[in-house]
Amino acid sequence: MASYKLLIKRSAAKELEQLPPKDRKRVATKLQALSSNPRPPGVEKLSGLERYRTRQGDYRMLYELDDGIQTVTVVAIGDRKDVYR
Repeated sequence: MASYKLLIKRSAAKELEQLPPKDRKRVATKLQALSSNPRPPGVEKLSGLERYRTRQGDYRMLYELDDGIQTVTVVAIGDRKDVYR
């Protein structure tokens, strides 16, 4: 499988920086894995949007895929109770 380019929106990068260091490392590792496999087991497509959701503990990462140019764009990172708002 070809490698996808990982892009992180500025707002998502700020959300990532605000996480506790231990959680930040786990979330960053999970995001890096999306570049080699953008649809790993456990990923769900969100209804009504062309976005996908993956999770790491209590945190959710929302991202968009563009298979044409092979990019993964992370649009939001946050606690499961707040990220969908």
